[in-house]
Amino acid sequence: MNTQDSTLGQWTEALAKSTGSPGGGAGAGVMLALAASLMSMVAGYTESDAGQQDEIDALIARAQSLRESALKLADEDSAASSAFGAAFRLDPGERRDEAIRAASIEAAKTSAALGEKAIGAIEDLFWLAHQGNSALIADVVVACGALRGAISGARTNVSFDLASLTSAGQSLEQVAKANPALWGSVERFNAAIRHIDTLTAEVDDRAAPTDKG
Repeated sequence: MNTQDSTLGQWTEALAKSTGSPGGGAGAGVMLALAASLMSMVAGYTESDAGQQDEIDALIARAQSLRESALKLADEDSAASSAFGAAFRLDPGERRDEAIRAASIEAAKTSAALGEKAIGAIEDLFWLAHQGNSALIADVVVACGALRGAISGARTNVSFDLASLTSAGQSLEQVAKANPALWGSVERFNAAIRHIDTLTAEVDDRAAPTDKG
């Protein structure tokens, strides 16, 4: 089951099954695709002002490219999840340990790639929040939520996959030393989540004006 050859109903039905493929990482990819789609829509409804059409067109192109990349990454995560689960089902021994190491690193790389793609969209989201069509600010906030979910999913999956290497006999200190880029991505994703939360708070009074809480 992949995002390219199935309907939304079929894909979410597969997600609902206890197979792990697709799983949470693939779900994060779909959330990123939703965020990108909403960004493209809002940009498309934004009228050019003071020669900004080139900037708007470039933003739409980036959002459309991101949507395609996100769905591809969702499918790659599904494949990585299958390998991850298969590794843990092997009999204890050196072969199982090596399979866990390989599957954990590959799964973490896929999630990290998704998270980095999502981080790259934050500035476009800020632009839309402040210069996009104001009538669609609620859609921008929905996109913020989807983008936050994608990054949060990437952050959690990278962390969990790295920690899974301890099942193959490594300590967390060894994992961090052997995989510095992946290890450091967790904090980058934490910072990105805080960034999105700041943006959401800045525009929430416009997006949800009846909420006086």
